Amino acid sequence: MTNTLRQAAIADFPDPCEPAPMAATGYPPMAGLSATGVVLHYAQDRAIYHEGSDAGVFFRVVSGVVRTCAYFSSGRRQIEAFHFAGDVFGFEAGNAQSLSAEAVCSCTVLSYHWRGPGMPAATERLSRQLLLHAMAGHAQAQQHAIMLGRGSAVEKVAAFLAECVRCPRDHDVITLAVTRQDIADYLGLTIETVSRTLTRLERDGVIEVTAGRTIRVTDPAALQQIND
Repeated sequence: MTNTLRQAAIADFPDPCEPAPMAATGYPPMAGLSATGVVLHYAQDRAIYHEGSDAGVFFRVVSGVVRTCAYFSSGRRQIEAFHFAGDVFGFEAGNAQSLSAEAVCSCTVLSYHWRGPGMPAATERLSRQLLLHAMAGHAQAQQHAIMLGRGSAVEKVAAFLAECVRCPRDHDVITLAVTRQDIADYLGLTIETVSRTLTRLERDGVIEVTAGRTIRVTDPAALQQIND
């Protein structure tokens, strides 16, 4: 689904595991904007920006995880997306941010001004990068809408886990950076329902919940069958 676009969108960024040219910030530069990126550090759950903030700035995740979300008058939170290292967020067509952005855990981001005086002219490479990021965000939003449209909590949680293991670092082991409350707010469920569903999947032999936030998919075929 979105992984191909995400990989294409970050293809112009050096692999964080490999030596890379560094900007003045000490972080790999983004083509055409290397001189303008500002390094920002945020503690867990700190707001990066709020809904309605000036959208003349966008961000790229260097480390950690960021969530973009909306808050309703009832106090309920709906998470729109999670953003990982290399991802760009806060890139809006309008003049104001349509969502809020928060640090899921301690994270470092680079902020870039893309409007106003002093902004360098967009290069062809930069324009391509931004277009790919916009397309990846659109594809991610489509997948999220499909996930929310699934009929049962089991289907929603299984779809979330399946997305997590599409590009696993250690076979079918998932180390969740997000909390169960984050998962609940992403899937439109309660935290109690998420916990019960994980317990059910574990009882059915589909997953094994180990220490901390580590989940091992013990029956990938069964997980895929739930998603079919």
